[in-house]
Amino acid sequence: MIRAFHNVLTHMFRYDKVTESNLKDEFLHNVVEQAQPFTRAKKDELNGVVNSLVELYGKCVTHGDASLAKRQLRLHQREHIAWERDTVWRQMIGHARRGEGENGGLKALGGSLIVEEEDGLLNVATPAGRFKLKSRHMWLLVSTIVFIVLLNVQSVEGEEANKCFAVLMFATLLWATEAIPLFVTSMFVPLLLVVLRTIRSPDGDRLSTEDATKFVFSQMFSPTIMLLIGGFTIASALSKTGIDRLLITRVLSLAGTRPSTVLLAFMGVSCFASMWISNVAAPTLCFTLIRPILRTLPPKSKFAPCLILAIALAANIGGQSSPISSPQNLIAIGHMDPKLDWGSWFAVALPVSAISIVLIWLLLLVSYRPAQSPDGEGEIEIKPIRAPRDRFTLKQYWVSFVCLVTIALWCVEHSIEDYVGDMGIIAIIPIVAFFSTGVLKKDDFEQFLWTVVFLAMGGIALGKGVTSSGLLEVLDDLIRNLIQDMELYTVVLVLSLIVLVVSTFISHTIASVLLVPIAKEVGSKLPGNHQNLLIFLTGLICSTGMGMPVSGFPNQTAATQEDDMGQLYLSNIDFLKNGVPASIIATAVVATVGYVLMRAIGL
Repeated sequence: MIRAFHNVLTHMFRYDKVTESNLKDEFLHNVVEQAQPFTRAKKDELNGVVNSLVELYGKCVTHGDASLAKRQLRLHQREHIAWERDTVWRQMIGHARRGEGENGGLKALGGSLIVEEEDGLLNVATPAGRFKLKSRHMWLLVSTIVFIVLLNVQSVEGEEANKCFAVLMFATLLWATEAIPLFVTSMFVPLLLVVLRTIRSPDGDRLSTEDATKFVFSQMFSPTIMLLIGGFTIASALSKTGIDRLLITRVLSLAGTRPSTVLLAFMGVSCFASMWISNVAAPTLCFTLIRPILRTLPPKSKFAPCLILAIALAANIGGQSSPISSPQNLIAIGHMDPKLDWGSWFAVALPVSAISIVLIWLLLLVSYRPAQSPDGEGEIEIKPIRAPRDRFTLKQYWVSFVCLVTIALWCVEHSIEDYVGDMGIIAIIPIVAFFSTGVLKKDDFEQFLWTVVFLAMGGIALGKGVTSSGLLEVLDDLIRNLIQDMELYTVVLVLSLIVLVVSTFISHTIASVLLVPIAKEVGSKLPGNHQNLLIFLTGLICSTGMGMPVSGFPNQTAATQEDDMGQLYLSNIDFLKNGVPASIIATAVVATVGYVLMRAIGL
């Protein structure tokens, strides 16, 4: 409404400018200023009410600091507007916080914590201004030096393979250190592959830059990318129509007031939401829902950090539950041959996720004892969540129908493969159904996580480069020598440990980009060709690395949650003490229960 009114005034201004009239000023003076909401008396009355609210909030929360009280109330208001009006990708509170941080000195996702700009490793005054050498600049320099050295040193056999190895190490360092944004590194990969001429034909001849460009770009937009965009479309439609919040609050209203039950309910909801609206949006949604509970807890209550960490860990586990819940799952499916259908994925992932959630819940109960009151006497009381009374609208029924049909088709894709070809084609159904009927608009399409899409595309390009250049053959010989005397389950245990360590310290998606091709090659060399089993295993374990604050988006979001006084709920010790054991537990479940189920479905 505000934007529409602004557009009206803009057109009036242009009209006045062309016709040399005074329509805008007359409209504001004779119409707007005379309207009841804009009269001086009404403005004074509203300002008085606002000042009273700020004063009361300051006495109750900020120890009389009116400036801090007003700032926090504005942040809460912005957060509420973002929740009510935006789609899932813009509604994430982090976006609003980051915008506030750039203008007002507030850190992303915080409440009112004032953060000074990073000083840098080196701060030098120059005629053009002060130059700050930051840690990311150092990592960029180190990565570049390593890249140049590897280009000029014969590390592996074959010119194309050697250059591709340099590109692989360069991209890995940039991804691991985030010296530049992750998606920028991904876009750098095809440029380097083509310019360095690492792409070869099936006959082993080096392709020209023109042919290499066509090959790389043709591979980057794969059915996996279409499946990713289809997943974003479903998530955005569920959020924009309010179906996600309606279902989640209805489930949570049944949880009661016992801390342990509420904790398990939120973990289940976080995991389930991650299956359908991704493990990027799900924790943000849940963190918004728990704010009324957190504000009623006594100070220093252990239930608050326990609940926040539980939601993050459950969202990570939810990232392995369905093929569209996280990019690493789609990357894994993209490397499978034949591709795994949704029914087979659910047959393994759902029991594994359920067992992991219950075990992590027990771990948190033992570690935090969240029901205990801060003074050690009695138990805390949890404010119940009321069930919504809203009825489903026609639009919500339409969205639910399309989502269910799409998911059903994904589950039986193998049976209808002659008609649809790939799951990526099925992913077009919700895109057409929602955008053609007005459920989603152009703005919603623009707000998809395109950085994740380009990240996946860069990973696909790197994988094709490793295969085409002959580097994969070199790794093949090395891998064959390492596993030639190993049994299948020994390989599973070794690979599980490697994937867990890597995914703990770098992005889960990047871990899958690097490790899934290796798992595929290892599996193809084992007796009986178990490449799909190891790819599936790698994809699942990429979601279990959650021992650090930087281990995946759910952990990053949880690490920045603050109370009304600007104090962080979680510290690094919380993640090390609980996240590391949770990671080990979840990995062990995949390597045992998951392995048995994979063998049972024929992998």
